[in-house]
Amino acid sequence: MEDNNALFVGLDVSKDRHAVAVAESGRNGEVRYLGEIPSDNASVGRLVRKLARPGLRLRFCYEAGPTGYGLKREIEALGHECAVIAPSLIPRKPGDRIKTNRRDAEKLARLYRAGELTEIWTPDAAHEAMRDLIRAREAAVKDRTRKRQEIRSFLLRHGKIFPGLKAWGTKYFKWMHGLRFAYSGQQTVLQELIVAEAQCRERVLRLEKAIEDSMLDWPLAPVVERLQALRGVRLICAATFMVEVGDVRRFTNPRQLMAYLGLVPSERSTGDAVRRGGITKTGNARVRRVLAETAWTYRYPAKLGKRKHFASRHMPEVVREIAWKAQARLTKRYRALVARGKRSTVAVTAVARELAAFMWAIARIDDQPATT
Repeated sequence: MEDNNALFVGLDVSKDRHAVAVAESGRNGEVRYLGEIPSDNASVGRLVRKLARPGLRLRFCYEAGPTGYGLKREIEALGHECAVIAPSLIPRKPGDRIKTNRRDAEKLARLYRAGELTEIWTPDAAHEAMRDLIRAREAAVKDRTRKRQEIRSFLLRHGKIFPGLKAWGTKYFKWMHGLRFAYSGQQTVLQELIVAEAQCRERVLRLEKAIEDSMLDWPLAPVVERLQALRGVRLICAATFMVEVGDVRRFTNPRQLMAYLGLVPSERSTGDAVRRGGITKTGNARVRRVLAETAWTYRYPAKLGKRKHFASRHMPEVVREIAWKAQARLTKRYRALVARGKRSTVAVTAVARELAAFMWAIARIDDQPATT
């Protein structure tokens, strides 16, 4: 429906300055460039007051990027709409080889007026703080993995092979500290690598403790707890799912969530020819990764272990029923796919796709409050 009393404002945002363009209502409404303004709050406030008119509805939009959601919250605090646009879903002409701040701002205003832009879901400040914690832990784990790989590469290069079966346990660290090299420089390198790995490990533990503490007053903490009734799902997996997906009520069915996570098959069909390929891998890669890691636990027969039993016995009966149904179905699904000759990675991906549906079902129980 055409909005005849609206002014559509496109912002090409950056760290220091924002390029501003406006599009008048109507198919043939004028699109004009207003120039650039500083990115500070006072300048944005002056722009909003300058554009505001009695009876005129201001509708701002800008691309999601490294500047975050502060601009959206600032504009909404002034009483106007602001949409954050998914950059990958902005229509682009293949032959357009010129990109400037002015063109980007004008294109945003024009396409927003036409309804051709896709708005992303934006978290509130508390939700974003929890997401920052989860992502900081993920970065720390990656850093720890890199440090451990450096140690193993260094030891392998010098013929130091751990005789045990499991690395990075107590025996492994005791073995490393007992290693001796012919040259003091090499001994120093090993000690520095060990110290660096220990610092990364301690950082991961501190962040995990901070996540547990932050769960005490997070509105979605009950949902995170219920999700842990599922096999293979523990605190970090459940918290990652909720901070990245957010309000699951925006997905009316689990198929939409699967597509959002990039877990559905790609397709290139024309005429009578139907060609389907691997999963699309669009959307949120973090959730897709934790789901795939969790899906490996469904290789084994369905069984309710002692730890999961005591962790979920206080949960609502409907949650425990969904969790057991998921375990029975997904373990059978994995075995059936492998028996048909599918690779284990393909079977795990299929299990991860269906696991997302069970998590969707549990997250919607009791209709938890939405985050804005």
